Amino acid sequence: MTEKPLTGGCQCGAVRFRAASLGRPSICHCRMCQKATGSFFGPYATAHGVVWTRGETKRFQSSNVAARGFCGECGTPLTYEYGGGLELTIGSFDDPTVAAPAIQTNPTDKLAFFDTLHELPVLPASKTAELNRLVVSNQHPDHDTDAWPPAN
Repeated sequence: MTEKPLTGGCQCGAVRFRAASLGRPSICHCRMCQKATGSFFGPYATAHGVVWTRGETKRFQSSNVAARGFCGECGTPLTYEYGGGLELTIGSFDDPTVAAPAIQTNPTDKLAFFDTLHELPVLPASKTAELNRLVVSNQHPDHDTDAWPPAN
């Protein structure tokens, strides 16, 4: 059985990466991760042997011990960097299933509604499909490309 490649990148394709292996994937509920990702939590996987295959991240020193890497073109959050290593955002992998979260951290900042999100109503698949037919994506595909954006 072939292992899935550990590749990914930003939404616009200006920054791409490959990792040799992953450590523990997690979701962090701290307020800094919420703000850095614009989400309810920060989803990260410890990564080893990361090679930037296209472009590189810009960085913001979010605290005295950590920096956040992101694409300078489209703003996609890509890394959490600290003295102990580098973590990649799970959603930036071409196949995010390679890094299913194994633990939640910093629960004191967890948003009160987080544990009840699964109870929210779900838009029917037929309505979602109808809306998606109107979308023309400019997003980089979920695989490496020789060049991006494609020539017209």
